[in-house]
Amino acid sequence: MAENNIPNSNLKVRFSGEARHWTDALPIGNGRLGGMVWGGVLSETINLNDDTLWTGSPGNYTNPDAPKALSEVRKLVNDGKYGEATTSAVKLSGEGSNAYQLLGDINFKFHETDVEYDETTYRRELDLDTATVKVTYLIGEVEFTRQHFASYPDQVIVSKISGNKSRSLSFTVFLDSKIPHRTSANAQNQIVMEKTEDGIKFSAVLDLRISDGIGTITVFEDNKIKVEGCDWAVILLVASSSFEDPFTNPSDSKKDTTIDCLNNLEQLKRYSFEQLYSRHLDDYRNLFHRVSINLSKSSTLTDSYVPTSDRIKSFKTDEDPSLIELLFQYGRYLLISCSRPGTQPANLQGIWNDKVYPPWDGAPHLNINLQMNYWHSLPCNLHECQEPLFDFIKNLSVNGSKTAKVNYEANGWVVHQVSDIWAKTSPDRGEAVWALWPMGGAWLCTHLWEHYSYTMNKEFLAKIAYPLLEGCVWFLLDWLIEGKDEYLQTNPSTSPEHMFTAPDGQPASVGYSTTMDMSIIKEVFSAIISAAQVLGKSEDDLIKKVVESQSKLYPTQIAKDGSIMEWVYEYYRI
Repeated sequence: MAENNIPNSNLKVRFSGEARHWTDALPIGNGRLGGMVWGGVLSETINLNDDTLWTGSPGNYTNPDAPKALSEVRKLVNDGKYGEATTSAVKLSGEGSNAYQLLGDINFKFHETDVEYDETTYRRELDLDTATVKVTYLIGEVEFTRQHFASYPDQVIVSKISGNKSRSLSFTVFLDSKIPHRTSANAQNQIVMEKTEDGIKFSAVLDLRISDGIGTITVFEDNKIKVEGCDWAVILLVASSSFEDPFTNPSDSKKDTTIDCLNNLEQLKRYSFEQLYSRHLDDYRNLFHRVSINLSKSSTLTDSYVPTSDRIKSFKTDEDPSLIELLFQYGRYLLISCSRPGTQPANLQGIWNDKVYPPWDGAPHLNINLQMNYWHSLPCNLHECQEPLFDFIKNLSVNGSKTAKVNYEANGWVVHQVSDIWAKTSPDRGEAVWALWPMGGAWLCTHLWEHYSYTMNKEFLAKIAYPLLEGCVWFLLDWLIEGKDEYLQTNPSTSPEHMFTAPDGQPASVGYSTTMDMSIIKEVFSAIISAAQVLGKSEDDLIKKVVESQSKLYPTQIAKDGSIMEWVYEYYRI
């Protein structure tokens, strides 16, 4: 087991009561499977997610009518008719993204007499040092404990419930989901839940173990399992979906998701709870223990149990540095929990979602949100957690080359503002202010060079980063057009989700050469020149074209007050 060389007394997110809202529940995750633990006494709920559960199927991300619309918009921009260009740019919009889904819930029902628990003894906490949620409380003289964690090496969510008095534990457990599904229970004390509607199929199987020779298990016809008079119970939850890759229709998948789950559980039989926990800790701490932070010589915390919400309130006066340490490590914990090698990239909500149709579809937004998820991966020494992002960029480059060719008659590949599990690359639906922004892929490409600059992994640069940068740069060179004063400019150009008042008083969002566009292009050009130098490709035709174009890029504009202008004129943002 990894040596614990980081003080963990302050690395706990704590509550003194059960969750009242979904955002109060505590997250666990192994990159693919996620859970939100509510910690109720009479009833416990663990909301479940699988990062491959999405609506839809592979799509066509091209629009053969786009070139004509593009010419029309460019002319309006050149004529200074920015309001009309904004209206016309809607013709360049595409379809919306598909939506991230939820898996379902593990539900526990305890004795009604448990309402008599001692509220002053209730504790619910997430220990960042062990990636474990723990709930404890007293009923009379019996202390009940629940432990929950999500194991990456064994791809399972594990829960252990126990009482410190023999035969004190009784409860009923069942699975449920807001997605159309069917459930069944078997003689092996397992509950199987399967999705029944079209699209990506999924199965989840709950497996129940109790203390040997103590307690009874009853399986009911309504697919609930009742446990009575045991010392402890261990619940294993595994899941599988029919998603294979962004280019394979789930209806063509040959995977039997239920068999996948049962096979996984069969492999897990060889491990006790303690062994599963040890394997989980070895894996998790290998990442988490790479970075420690100490902002004060001593903590203002005592041994008393202080809810994190109280610490946040008191921070206005005590400015406790240990709270900053906790928040810093919580950010690292969340990335470890929602993005691991072989998983999907962290979406708009990581992997945690309780809605059939989450806000903004729960989709990765490429106009800052997806990038933000990974900004701390390198400075926080979690470079492996970026692997899903690079896998995603490779998939985007495949669909993006089709979008570039058909929509813009350009080489290379392009991605716009929002994507999904199917590697959507076309513009979003709706207004140009958010939908028309072909810089999403280019911004993602800055992560490729940054990853090399931290790791100095030349094989990564040559085999993964450089080919993707090449395709991105070919598109940017074609997207840039010669404009006023012989500068290369982007037209149409937007600043994501910002508008301005045009000289004629009309609200507009479409102009040319926003600072957002030009800054990203300059960074990508600089990255590929540096990468070419490392790889001995500085004399390639592509690099020569980039160097020639660099000096012609539209320069950053400075306003009268000395600030950097986002638009080429001093327009007012709306």
